[in-house]
Amino acid sequence: MTKKNLVVIGNGMVGHKFLERMIENGSADWNLITFCEESRIAYDRVNLSGFFAGKTAEDLSLVEPDFYAKQGVRIYVGDKVVEIDRDRKTVTSAQGVTLRYDKLVLATGSFPFVPPIQGRETQGTFVYRTIDDLEAIQAYAESCRVGVVVGGGLLGLECANALKNLGLETHVVEFMPRLMPVQVDDAGGALLKQNIEAIGVSVHTSKSTTEIVSENGRVHKMLFADGTELQTDMIVFSAGIRPRDEMARSCNLAVGERGGIVINENCQTSDADIYAIGECALYQNRIYGLVAPGYSMATVASDHLCERSNQFTGADMSTKLKLLGVDVASFGDAFSKTPGAKEIAIVDSIQGTYKKLVIDETGKTLLGGILVGDASAYGNLLQLMQNQITLPPHPEDLLIPPRSDSSSALMGVDSFPDTAQICSCNNVSKAAICDAIQNQGLTDIGSLKQCTKAGTGCGGCVPLVTDLLKSELKKAGIEVKNHLCEHFAYSRQELYHLVRSQKIYTFDQLLQQHGIGQGCEICKPAIGSILASAWNDYILEPTHAALQDTNDAFLANIQRDGTYSVVPRVPGGELTPDQLIALGQVAKEFGLYTKITGGQRVDLFGARVEQLPLIWKQLIDAGFESGHAYGKALRTVKSCVGSTWCRFGVQDSTSLAIEVELRYRGLRAPHKIKSAVSGCTRECAEAQSKDFGIIATEKGWNLYVCGNGGMKPQHAQLLAADLDKETLIRYIDRFLMFYIRTANRLERTATWFNKLEGGMDYLKQVIIEDSLEICAELEAEMAHQVDTYACEWKTTIDDSAKVRRFRHFINSDDPDPNIVQVEERGQHRPIYEHERQLFSLTRS
Repeated sequence: MTKKNLVVIGNGMVGHKFLERMIENGSADWNLITFCEESRIAYDRVNLSGFFAGKTAEDLSLVEPDFYAKQGVRIYVGDKVVEIDRDRKTVTSAQGVTLRYDKLVLATGSFPFVPPIQGRETQGTFVYRTIDDLEAIQAYAESCRVGVVVGGGLLGLECANALKNLGLETHVVEFMPRLMPVQVDDAGGALLKQNIEAIGVSVHTSKSTTEIVSENGRVHKMLFADGTELQTDMIVFSAGIRPRDEMARSCNLAVGERGGIVINENCQTSDADIYAIGECALYQNRIYGLVAPGYSMATVASDHLCERSNQFTGADMSTKLKLLGVDVASFGDAFSKTPGAKEIAIVDSIQGTYKKLVIDETGKTLLGGILVGDASAYGNLLQLMQNQITLPPHPEDLLIPPRSDSSSALMGVDSFPDTAQICSCNNVSKAAICDAIQNQGLTDIGSLKQCTKAGTGCGGCVPLVTDLLKSELKKAGIEVKNHLCEHFAYSRQELYHLVRSQKIYTFDQLLQQHGIGQGCEICKPAIGSILASAWNDYILEPTHAALQDTNDAFLANIQRDGTYSVVPRVPGGELTPDQLIALGQVAKEFGLYTKITGGQRVDLFGARVEQLPLIWKQLIDAGFESGHAYGKALRTVKSCVGSTWCRFGVQDSTSLAIEVELRYRGLRAPHKIKSAVSGCTRECAEAQSKDFGIIATEKGWNLYVCGNGGMKPQHAQLLAADLDKETLIRYIDRFLMFYIRTANRLERTATWFNKLEGGMDYLKQVIIEDSLEICAELEAEMAHQVDTYACEWKTTIDDSAKVRRFRHFINSDDPDPNIVQVEERGQHRPIYEHERQLFSLTRS
C-alpha cells in the first residue's frame, strides 16, 4: 500500500515531540517529513540559558544522533516553507522544494515581540529566542559594560541571568508595575524584585520606553515616558511572544483576531487536513505559551491521525522555575478569580519568601497558589489541587513548619491517586511511573526519566518523580539511592569518602573519575564544600574559584542593593578598645553601616566589591581576620562573661569560647555552624539553641548538640555531662567531623540529627564509645583542619593577582553606578525604590 505524506512545518520542541509520538504510535502508513528553518534541529528552549552556563548546542539537542535517519524521517534543515497550496495540497520551501501532503502539521511556534520603539533596530539590540541569538549576544557583550533586558516575564528574567553571567551590569525594564505579572501578584512581585535586586540586578518597573538613543551608531541610552533615562551598551528584547501564523494567513486558514491559528479539540484547523500545535495554535481564544500544553497538542494530533481517542481541552498553566537563583511557582487560580475564593498568605521579607494559597469558600479545596523564594512544596500542592484532595483542618500548615509534636501537613506521594499527573510536560501519571519502576526494575532517576519521559521537559516534577522512586524502592526492599545530582551517581556522603580515600583535590579530577557531564549549580558548590572540608585549601584558587557561589566568590555576603557586608571574627565576643576604634575608623572612612549582631560581633554593611580588599587590609592590620559569615562554616561561638565577672558564673566561659572559636574557625561544613558557651545554668549565651553548645557546671562542662534557632527552633540535646576541657574538645572534634562526613548537602545539624536512626543513643555510641572505630580518624581530620588554617582574606590581600578579581565589571575598574545610599539615624543605608525615583529627578 502506498504511504501517505505527513509534512510537519517546524522542528522545535513541539514539532519534534509530534514526530516522536507518531513513531511511538506506529507510523508505517506515513512518510514522515519535516522542515527545520534553523540550522540546528530540535533543541531544548526551556533550558536555553544553560548555554551561558557552559552547555553546548549538542548538550541542548533533543534529538539523538541519527534518530531521524534510523526512523525514516526526512528532514530539510535550514529550509523554510514559504507557501502552502491547499487546493493542490502542496508545500514549497525557500530552497525550491515542493512536496505534496496528505496531512499537514503546523508547528511554527512563535516569534519574540519587539515593541514599536523608535531606535529598536539600532546596533546593539537583540532578541532572546534561539541559539543563534545567544551566540550573537555573547559576542557583542564582550565590548559592553551594561546590558538591559526589556521585559520582566519568565524569559526576560532568564535573559537577565544570562547577561549577569556574562559579567555585565544588568537591568530589567518592565512596563507593568511588577515582575512576572502573569504568574505572581503584587506581593509576590515585590518580594521577587527584592530577591533579584539582592543579587545585583537592577529592576525598573512601570517603565514605558519611548526611544533608544544611539551614539556612533551603537546603543547608548533608553528614554522613558516618565522623563527618566538609562544608559546602556546593549538591549535584549524579551517582552513576550506572538504566534507565527503567517503561513496560515497566506492560505486563508482561520486565525484569531489577535493572532494564532484556530484549532478544535483534535488540533485541526479550519481545514481538516491541516493541524496546528504549540505556540502558533489558538484554542478557545487562548495561546498556550508553555512547553507542556504544546506537548499535549502534539500527542492529541498524533493520536487523531492514528485514529486513537484523545482530545485537547485546554491545559494547566502551572509553572515552577528558578529565575536568577530565586524559586518561583504559580499554579491554578493564583489570582483568586473563583467566586467565594479565600486567600492564605505568608510573607517573610527577612528570608525572602512569599507563599499564598487560594482555597474555595468551604476551606476544603485548594484552587491555586503562588510561591516565591521557596517553592519546595510546589509538587505536593499541585497534586492537592489537581486531584481535589481534601485539605487539612488548618490549610496554613501546608506553608509553615510542622506544629509541635506533629508531622508535616503536606501529604506524601503515597497518598496521591494512581491517576495523578506527575509530569504535565509529557502527561505521565503516577501509575505509569510506578509501573515502570516495578516491572522494568528501574532503580535510578536517570533510567526512570529515560523510560517514562517524566522530568525531561521543564524539570519541575523531578522532586516528585524522585520521591516516587524512593517510595517504590523502599516498598520493594531495595536500597534507595541518594545521588547528589545527575552528574554524580553518589550521595554527598559517598563523594566525601571518595575525595578523602582517593586523595582527590579538584572538581575536575572528581568529575573525570566518578562523574559525567560538566556539573551543575547543585554539585559544584557542594563539592567545593567537600574539598574545603577535606583539605582546607584556599577556596579562590583557580581550581576551586568557579565552584563557589556569589558570597564565597567574593568572601562576603551580598546585600539587597548589590553591596557587601564585612564581618570580622570576634572570638567569644571579646574586643579590645583599639579594635573597636579600628572598626569605627574603617566604617567612617568607607561610609559603612555598623550593627552589633546576635552573634556578638560587629557587622559593617554597604561595601562595594572593589572596596573589600582595601577594607580588609586595614582590619587585618588591626588584628582581625575573616569571620566566615559568607560561608557554610563555623560562624561564631557566643559567650557570657562567666566567672570572670558574673557572680553566678561557675567557669570561665569567655576564655573557653575564644579557644573553641579559634580552634574551629574556617571549618567548612554542609551548612553553617553556630555555637555558644554559658558560664552557668542560667544560660545567658543560649547554648542550647546552637549546633553545639557548652554549659558550665560545678564539675566541668556539659555538651549539647544539634540545636537550632531560626524558622524552626529546636533545643539541643545533652551528649555528655561534667566533662573536663580536654575530653570536651575531643568530643566536639569527633562530633563535627562525623557530621561533616555524613550529612546531606545544605543540611543543618538539627535536621541531620532528626534523620539519624537511633537518635542520641546512636550518636553517643559513635562519639563517646567509638562503636564504629573511626574516632581516631575523626580526630586526625580535625587536627589537619586546625594545623592548616589560614585567614582567607589575608591570603587574598597578600596576592595582587587575587585582589584583581574584586571589581564589579570584568572589563573596567569603575564602581557600580546604581549603588545609591541615603543617611538615616546618622548612618548610610540602601535607597528604597520609591526614593530612587525622587533621587533620579533631583540629580537630573
